[in-house]
Amino acid sequence: MVYTRTTTVRQKLIAEDARDTVRAVTPSATTRATSARARAARALPVAIPTCVLAYLAIAGIYRKLGHPGATLDDSFIHFQYARSLAELHPFRYQAGEPFTTGATSFLWPALLAPFYAMGFRDVSILWPAWVLSFAALGFLAHEAAELTRPLAGRTAAVGAAAMVLAFSGFSWCAASGMEVVPFAWVLARAARRASEWAEARPGDAGLRTAGRRNELLALALVAPLVRPEGAIASWMVAATLLAFPRTPKLGERALGAIALAAPMVPFALAFALTGHLRSSTTTVKLMLGNPYYSAGVLVAAVTQNARVLVGTLLNGEIWSAEFLPKGGASVAMAGLVAIPLRGWQARARWRAACVLGLALGMFVPCVYVTFLWNRLRYLWPFATGWLIGLACLARVLGDALGRVRERWRVATPLACGAIVGVLAIHQGWTLDDVADSASGIDRQQVRLGRWARENLPQDARIGVNDTGAIAYLSDRHTFDIVGLTTRDEGRYWVAGAASRFEHYERMRAWSPQLLPTHFIVYPEWMGCPMLLGSSPFEATVTDSTILGGTTMGVYEADYATLGSGEAPWTAAGKVLDDLDVADLESEAAHGYDLMGTGDGLEVLRDGLGAAGERVVDGGRSGRRVERFLVSLGGRRSHALVRLESARPTHVQVYVNGKDTVTFDTKGGEWEEDAFAVPEVGGSGERASFELRSSESLTVYHYWFTDGVP
Repeated sequence: MVYTRTTTVRQKLIAEDARDTVRAVTPSATTRATSARARAARALPVAIPTCVLAYLAIAGIYRKLGHPGATLDDSFIHFQYARSLAELHPFRYQAGEPFTTGATSFLWPALLAPFYAMGFRDVSILWPAWVLSFAALGFLAHEAAELTRPLAGRTAAVGAAAMVLAFSGFSWCAASGMEVVPFAWVLARAARRASEWAEARPGDAGLRTAGRRNELLALALVAPLVRPEGAIASWMVAATLLAFPRTPKLGERALGAIALAAPMVPFALAFALTGHLRSSTTTVKLMLGNPYYSAGVLVAAVTQNARVLVGTLLNGEIWSAEFLPKGGASVAMAGLVAIPLRGWQARARWRAACVLGLALGMFVPCVYVTFLWNRLRYLWPFATGWLIGLACLARVLGDALGRVRERWRVATPLACGAIVGVLAIHQGWTLDDVADSASGIDRQQVRLGRWARENLPQDARIGVNDTGAIAYLSDRHTFDIVGLTTRDEGRYWVAGAASRFEHYERMRAWSPQLLPTHFIVYPEWMGCPMLLGSSPFEATVTDSTILGGTTMGVYEADYATLGSGEAPWTAAGKVLDDLDVADLESEAAHGYDLMGTGDGLEVLRDGLGAAGERVVDGGRSGRRVERFLVSLGGRRSHALVRLESARPTHVQVYVNGKDTVTFDTKGGEWEEDAFAVPEVGGSGERASFELRSSESLTVYHYWFTDGVP
């Protein structure tokens, strides 16, 4: 019985394709008019609510602002990259700057660039972004229905489409001007086309055509260019083409390998532009490759993120309360189980696997340092799979009750309606938040960007921690301290404030023209208050939760303290070698072992030296063991170490593995302690040093001199 039903569905799909082919060959006026009316009738149930959502979201923004406004500062990063494409300096955040890969998406700015070239400048670029995003929302609802129908039937399919439109996370993201909803549509489209391809028989010419195969390949290539997580779609397509080739020829199977390799395209593009395989966004946001996440720490952090995702976010608590009903995690997980169950019952197992893969993609952001930014926009592209799971759950419930009494199958539409209603209740709160968020961005980042354009000199270089609106609207060059849009700065942001300070010391010596002349930052984000001089202007917003802080200010750069910690207070003689702790280049040159140090253990100390002078130096805290290499040229030397301990501490020093000397710290304030170093190694050899202490130390700097301290 199940086999007959599946065969009938397949035959209907083939018949529909055949009718479309006949109409294309004989396009009479009557046929065209009838076809157009039929398509319009099918589209209206999705198009009308989509347009209503778009109107409500945009009208709310206009009531607050009187003009277009973005709900995220990151939206302006895409607009700036679109501008660079339109102005023919692609992948450069500003003309004359190095290539960067700071946009979350390679493709989204490319889609917006023609509109910028056509005259959609300033915040008017939001109009094409809105049109594309809300159109994608309507298409996404259609894809959800088409994915669900063979799994759970027509009623559940209508329910899935309605859930997509009712889910306020999609509404918020469509209004943001970001790529989230278009990306969700690409994922769902890939899942549907892969499912249809797998369900067709080799002889079904209407379903396994060259055109559909080419569409699958295009989706495999496009998805990772929209966002790196699009690799899920690429691998889905690759598995489908490899398992179900159009013909037995080797060339057809090779196409699956092309789809399998498609996720490497963004990496290849990043490498061609910057010399790095990873984009700057992944450098900043991923735990993978972060020096503070060892294997054990990484596993624990990812596991904790997964627990937060399931136990808090899917449960509609704290960060997701705006979008999801409280206590819904168990229902969501039951929906996840219902997907393979319905796939088994409906003999649509490949389709179920595709939908399940789409849903489980929501766990990919668990490898981010945090996925709680930006109203959870990293999670929502995968929400379609979970909503289809709920539709499948409704069908399972209806079937179970129908076995008791046939008319109780009405539970399926009732359950779908209840879920749609529970989701739709959140739309009002979300649409209010869309307007409030756009207002907050407009009163802070947008306002500061416009102020900078009107008040800062043309050659100003602005250090920013939110790099979107300020760069886009100021027409001034920016220096992104986070590292999304300024080449190679991401590693210093990840390392911490102390490493950034040490990095700026090197920049002042080697490329002072690249240092910012001004900063427009949240002071608490900057983490280097000694670099912030006088503040001629600030923007304070107290009623918006989308912002990174209450006050963002304009500061003149003050570099007076750079280099103040470079020289020892008490050294005599020539410095043979020195290790500046927290200076990433110095640590790398000396093989400095982080010893599993964690995030947040960097220290930027601002205090007084031995003579009462102001000294700022970066270091690392929580150190009981220090290991590094030093070049002494085979000479006898003395060592100085600037450190700090809470109480008097005994320290043992091992040189080349031998217990050489001990010393004791005074404790309380930072200090410089000396110890003798024996003549070790030849002139070209490096000596290994290991320090072990009885208490935790904060270590800032080592010097090795040929004189007696």
